[in-house]
Amino acid sequence: MLFEEKIPEKLIRSDGLRLDGRKLDELRPIKFEVGILSQADGSAYVEHGRNKIIAAVYGPRELHPKHLALQDRALLRCLYRMATFSVSERKSPAPSRREAELSTIITQALQPAIFLEYYPRTSIDVYIEIIEADGGTRCASINAASLALADAGIPLRDLVAACAVGKADGQIILDLNDLEDKYGEADMPMAMLYRRGDVTLLQMDGQFTIDEFNKALELGKTGISKIYQLQKDALRNKYLSIRGEVADESEVKIEISKEVEEDE
Repeated sequence: MLFEEKIPEKLIRSDGLRLDGRKLDELRPIKFEVGILSQADGSAYVEHGRNKIIAAVYGPRELHPKHLALQDRALLRCLYRMATFSVSERKSPAPSRREAELSTIITQALQPAIFLEYYPRTSIDVYIEIIEADGGTRCASINAASLALADAGIPLRDLVAACAVGKADGQIILDLNDLEDKYGEADMPMAMLYRRGDVTLLQMDGQFTIDEFNKALELGKTGISKIYQLQKDALRNKYLSIRGEVADESEVKIEISKEVEEDE
C-alpha cells in the first residue's frame, strides 16, 4: 500500500512556532563527525534534523580516464546518491536526473574553496551518500563534503557552510524541513565561504519580494555562521582527540623506556 502524506493546512502554528516546534529563525539539531571512514582519505558524517549523510573524499589522485585531465588544476568530481531506503517510499537504485543535477550543484559550490591549482592533472573525488532524507539534503551534503575535504588534508581557502531559507505562511523561515520544502511558498538554498563572505551557491524556488529576499539573505547568513562554527568545532574535536592519543602513546613509551633502563 502506498504511503499517502498528509498535506498540512498551515506550516506556522497559531503560537507562532513551526509544526516541529521550532522558532522561525531556529536551525534543526545538527551533529558533525569527522574521520569516520578508515578507507577514505577524508570523511565526515552529518545529522541535520532527520537527515543522515556520509561524505568520503579520495585524492588528489591519478585521473582516469586520462583525457579528462586538466593541465592547470585538479578536476573536482562530486557524486550525490540517495540510498534506496532513504525516503518513505523505496527509491529506485538507478541514478536519477535530480541526483545528477545536485552532484553538479554541490561541485560548483565546493570548487571556489579548493586550491585546485596545486594538483594539476589529478582528480579529487567526493562521494556523498544520503542515508535518510528530510529536506535540505543539498545543503547538509555541502557541509559534510566540506568537512571531508578538510579531513583529507586538501588545502582550502575556507570551509563551505550551507543552509536554506524560505517562506511559509508569509513568514521567512530558516532551515526548511521536508514538509516546509514541499509545501512552503519559497525555498532558497545558499552556501558561503563564511570568513571571506563569498557566496558559492544561491538558488531560489518560489517568489520573494525585494524586502523578503533581503531579510531571507541575512537570515541565511546567520544560519550559516552557526553551522560554520559547528564545522570548526567538529574538526577541532577530532584533532584534539588525536593529540591526546599521541600524548598517551608517548607517555607509555617513556614508561617502557624507564623500565628497560631499570632492568639493565
